[in-house]
Amino acid sequence: MTYHVFKRMRTPLLALLAAYSIAILGMTLIPGVDDQGNPWRMSFFHAFYYVSFMATTIGFGEIPYAFSEAQRVWGIFCIYLTVIAWFYAIGAIINLVQDSGFRGAFIRDNFARSVRAIREPFYIICGYGDTGKELVRALCAREIRAVVVDSNQHQMHDLALTNHSLEVPGVCADVRVPKTLIDAGIQHHWCQGLVAMTDIDAVNLKVAITSKLLNPDMPVICRGEAPEYEENMASFGTDHIIDPFTTFSNRLALALDKPGLHLLNDWLSGVPGAPMEDPVYPPKGTWVVCGFGPFGKAMHASLTRRGIPVVTVEFDPDKTSSPPGTIQGIGADHATLRAAGIENAVGLVAGTQDDANNLSIVMTAVEMNPQLFVVIRQNRSMNTPLFSAVTANLVMQSSRILAREVRLLLTLPLLREFLILAQKRDNDWANGVSSRILGMMRTNVHPSSWSVSVDEERAPAIVDSIKRGNPVAIVDLMRSPANRDEFMPCMPLLLKRASGQTLLTPETELHLNPGDQVLFCGERGVRHRMGWSFANINALGYILTGDDSPDGWVFQKYHAWRAKRAMRQERV
Repeated sequence: MTYHVFKRMRTPLLALLAAYSIAILGMTLIPGVDDQGNPWRMSFFHAFYYVSFMATTIGFGEIPYAFSEAQRVWGIFCIYLTVIAWFYAIGAIINLVQDSGFRGAFIRDNFARSVRAIREPFYIICGYGDTGKELVRALCAREIRAVVVDSNQHQMHDLALTNHSLEVPGVCADVRVPKTLIDAGIQHHWCQGLVAMTDIDAVNLKVAITSKLLNPDMPVICRGEAPEYEENMASFGTDHIIDPFTTFSNRLALALDKPGLHLLNDWLSGVPGAPMEDPVYPPKGTWVVCGFGPFGKAMHASLTRRGIPVVTVEFDPDKTSSPPGTIQGIGADHATLRAAGIENAVGLVAGTQDDANNLSIVMTAVEMNPQLFVVIRQNRSMNTPLFSAVTANLVMQSSRILAREVRLLLTLPLLREFLILAQKRDNDWANGVSSRILGMMRTNVHPSSWSVSVDEERAPAIVDSIKRGNPVAIVDLMRSPANRDEFMPCMPLLLKRASGQTLLTPETELHLNPGDQVLFCGERGVRHRMGWSFANINALGYILTGDDSPDGWVFQKYHAWRAKRAMRQERV
């Protein structure tokens, strides 16, 4: 960038230097007279001083003596010469500042410098669309730094105008260029991983390949919708490939098989503080799937695997390799839906790539069969008010699904592990856990989830207590640091021992060991209150024994004085 500046400014600077040199040299050569009438020539210092204030039009006067006529003529010439040179130089500077190439280079240079200055763990987010925005917001809420790269300048403007709790460096650049990822910190010591969430599979694939070549050990999470791209990503060692369509279809299958577990999944993986959803009970019978693109194929496969009959409606059956018996059309008209048997169907999937078509399909289908269980695909977040007004049991929005899955991977891997293990349990077990959560929460909102790692860095007080022979149980962490007889509204979901053993909804009386991890859920704010006992040995000591005696010398003396005073009063 410095080379670019000097290259553009070389000619203006040389012109300015030449103007000053000519003016100074002339002032030293032209004779004048001193205050005694003797011949006198100006020194280079006085000439430079005079030209400096004369060229900037300040005008301190004729120094050190009154000028001769020849010097004044030369001064007039120098005024016009230097002013013209300054106008030329200033114009070149303005053109340089307004040049898009220079401004881009300046922004990228500042971005790379700010990333190099980071001295704490951070993640690189490629793509600042709906998914990227939610991810950055979730990371900042967990006090985790993020670096954003997006090729859309409007998204960078949104980032600059968003008031995040942490500084989020961002740049508008092509993520397919290796230099962009290097500037974003792909080889930075504190970089913890990269997330490629653009809406183009080919771009995500290029990012995954570049990342693994530049930093093979760094975790990479990619969005993938087309099977051929997903296979290619996997072949390069991409750690996690998230297909929003397959993820949603699996969730619908979970609702069909275990509605209680589906509800538990929604509550725990949703945004903390958001209203709790009601249970969803998709019916078993004939379903109509409109649109046989990637989403329609995933839904068709998930339903047919469970023996549920599916009728497909597709505008171009040959191009999408639709199954036999597919009804040709969009599905927004009565004739097409009637041919698909919508009057006798129990469920509808409006899954085309056009929001207007999906809304039209649902409105027409519900008019013909008001009892339908409706699943609708929302492609653009800007249409949320329209989708909120339509009658739909489930809304599939890729950005929300991707954001939730990546948020769990980055901020709560233990919760993701819990949800995977929970799928092996039956519906009654899930209903029991949901009932406990509902009874624990004082308001019907999503609980907050957090993990506790029993190690020297994050829970030194607990580790120190265990080493001293004072065991710490899970229930001790649930006590209020202000009153140990009160329990905070939270519950343990998973205990992962240092040995690798995992226990779902463990007994609260179990003792913790160094290296253990505990996953909790509860009301918002409990996590921070619980944190007092992790690092403060006095707070933990009070929770374990009830002894709240002070630790500092001054407070110990004060406490002893109060005790002696109380004893004297008792004797009296």
